[in-house]
Parts: sequence; structure tokens; C-alpha cells
Amino acid sequence: MFFWDPTYILVIIGLLISMAASTYVNQTFRRYDTVRSRSSITGTDAARYILQQSGITDVAVQEIAGDLTDNYNGQTKILSLSASTAQSTSVAAIGVAAHECGHAVQDQRNYLPMRLRTAIVPVANIGSTLSFPLILIGVLFGMNQTLINIGIAAFSLALLFQVVTLPVEFNASRRAIQILASGGLLADDEVPMVRRVLGAAALTYVAAALATFLQLLRLIILFGNNNRD
Repeated sequence: MFFWDPTYILVIIGLLISMAASTYVNQTFRRYDTVRSRSSITGTDAARYILQQSGITDVAVQEIAGDLTDNYNGQTKILSLSASTAQSTSVAAIGVAAHECGHAVQDQRNYLPMRLRTAIVPVANIGSTLSFPLILIGVLFGMNQTLINIGIAAFSLALLFQVVTLPVEFNASRRAIQILASGGLLADDEVPMVRRVLGAAALTYVAAALATFLQLLRLIILFGNNNRD
């Protein structure tokens, strides 16, 4: 069971889906990263403007290393923009900065799915860490189904986190597009470009959820029915 078995195809499918989504988002970002916005503002300037217009005064904007490593930390109230976003005046960079501002707005307005995701993070991390050791111990102890089932349940917490993440990310993108469309930061013909960039980025979260589901399905097929082969 630890070598090749037909269920590996589920893992391979998950990897292919994730790779395709990652390639697509990178290609889409690169495409619109060459389109300079007519407003000529940088991603950093756009983020600060959106935060100000949203009445958010307790969030700092900083530049970090990396490529597409942009994120918002609700605990530290720091919005971090990668080098490819912070100083760029491209339509893509402004869209990514606006997306992260969307998370800050969610935080300010106590958006329920975001609160739920934050609450799930520690439990999901513990579950992901313990799931495979528990399953392995269960197998070594003569297919102890109780330990195996606990391990599978622990891994399912990772899928729960991925599922809860979806509405958070889609909502942040929707907020970003609305802000950019009404705030005058982008021209009318530039907004659809941002929509394509953020749509491609959203697919990476869908792909991650699908890949995690397929891995969970494999564990259930292999061990869920006390498979002794």
C-alpha cells in the first residue's frame, strides 16, 4: 500500500490541477503587468488610497520580498505587497493591491467567513500535521481503525479550511473590483483586465481545494473501510 496503487492517480490529478492553475495565474498576471495604468499610481499608492477611502486608519502598508507573495495579516494589521506589486504601476499590480485591501475591509466589517477561517487555522494546522502520523500508527498497530479514522478526520480539517477560504477570497476580489470601478483609480476599460487577473488568482484556491479533496478521497478509499491489503 506504500508503493504504487491505483489511487495515486487521484494525487496526480490534484497536482496537475494545481500546476495548471498556478501557470494560468502567472501567465495572466504577466500579461496585464505589462499594461501600465493611465492613472500611473503604484500598487502601494493604490492600497493606501483604498484604505483611506474605506476609513481604515490602523493598517500599515509595507513592501516585502518575493513575487506574488502579497498578503494581509489581520492580527498585526499589516498589508504586505510583494516587490512585483508595490512599486509597479501596472493594471495587474493595482488589482492585486486592491484585492489585499478587500481583506482589510473584510476585517474591518467583521466578515463572518473571514472570522471563521481565522478560527479554523490553528485547528487545521494541527490536523494536517497529525493526520498522516496517526494513520501510519494505526496501520502499524494492525490496522487500528480508530486511529486511522481520527487521522482521516484530522486531515479533513485541511479541506474544511480550503473550502472556507473560497468565499473569503472571492469576496475580497469582488470588493476590489467594486472599489476600483467606482473610485476612479482605473479607467473603465482597465477594470475588466483586473477582473481577469483576480479571476485567475481565485482559480488557485479552487484548485487547492480540489487537490485536498482528492487526497482525502484517496485516504478514505485506502483506509476508510479497514482495508487490509
